[in-house]
Amino acid sequence: MAAKKNSSLTFLCISNDYKGHDFLIACKKAGANVYFITSKKHEHKEWPREYLDDIFFVQQDEDDDWDMDEVTLGMSHFMRTKKIDRIVALDDFDVEKASFLREHFRIPGMGQTTSRFFRDKLAMRIQAQDSKINVPPFSSLFNDEDIHQYTQSTNPPWVVKPRSDASASGIKKVNSIQELWEVLNFLGDKRHDYLIEQFKPGDVYHVDALTLDAKVIFSRVSQYINTPMEVAHGGGVFRTHTLELNTKDEKALQRLNAKVMKAFGMQYSASHTEFIKSKEDGKFYFLETASRVGGANIAEMVEYSSGINLWKEWAKIEVAVAAGKAYKLPKVKNDYAGIIVSLSRHQQPDSSSFTDKEICWRLKKDYHIGLIVKSKKQERILDLLNQYAERIYQDFHASMPSK
Repeated sequence: MAAKKNSSLTFLCISNDYKGHDFLIACKKAGANVYFITSKKHEHKEWPREYLDDIFFVQQDEDDDWDMDEVTLGMSHFMRTKKIDRIVALDDFDVEKASFLREHFRIPGMGQTTSRFFRDKLAMRIQAQDSKINVPPFSSLFNDEDIHQYTQSTNPPWVVKPRSDASASGIKKVNSIQELWEVLNFLGDKRHDYLIEQFKPGDVYHVDALTLDAKVIFSRVSQYINTPMEVAHGGGVFRTHTLELNTKDEKALQRLNAKVMKAFGMQYSASHTEFIKSKEDGKFYFLETASRVGGANIAEMVEYSSGINLWKEWAKIEVAVAAGKAYKLPKVKNDYAGIIVSLSRHQQPDSSSFTDKEICWRLKKDYHIGLIVKSKKQERILDLLNQYAERIYQDFHASMPSK
């Protein structure tokens, strides 16, 4: 099939969440026709409608999901008069939707088998283990005898994780076999949608990357000060920062991320991948990955440290691949950045008391406070994040119990 010109390309973008503005704008600026599907609850949000050829809203059910039979039927009617060249999922929860629609309508891109590696935490671990990538000891929860063997061969604490939820949603830490079976009995018929993994204390890192032609062409390594799990379950303040460049750990994580992308069959996309460095043995272990831009405004932090807007460059890659054209990554900067975000007890918190010259971004979201700082020196970033954490805890912080 001959490659199309940008102007004749039609992209269908999907997001169940309120995100992806830069992708949608960049995709349109690259010359593609852009159609967008999102949830009905986001109908009145400030989407970049001037860059969209049309926008469609799907009513979500009680679990905040979509009836894919209805979406498929709607798309079948749409395709009677328009041809779709690419489908792009902008959020974790949409990866399965997009791969299902691609396969049903035979549209190029990541299919359901490969998408499992970027969505299903059990599939991720099995594939990583089969590819000789270190993972914490884990087990499915299908078979009682397998669970028994697992608990006899590993030591608690363990974490019971949903296979498909994003971030730290739904994770339960257990400290004994009795506690584990209480959790499994509570899960009941939903047990098969979870896995068990040994909890490994250590420092957690994330690698935010772009891949093209099955090769990682850009990646930036960062380290969580407070992990999403700690924040979700302990009510803390979220913080992460650029890891010191050109160090042994930074280079090791670059290589490990490239190995994961190759093992999982990544051809082209943005990705967000997490690893832990075990305090017990000093080794890096794979935790999870996703074929999308990292959440919690990590993309903005990566842009301030590197000059690379992951959303925009991902869109340009998608259009270039669909059009059969070359893509060139912009020049990468090597600065340091860090982000701090917290729930706030004030609806519109006033962050004007934070006046340091390194501040380059402020979060504008009800009941949240957040800042990004940028510097040539990593130690300055860490110093500011520590200072801000104390001030935010005292003057702004609020917490919400985890589900």
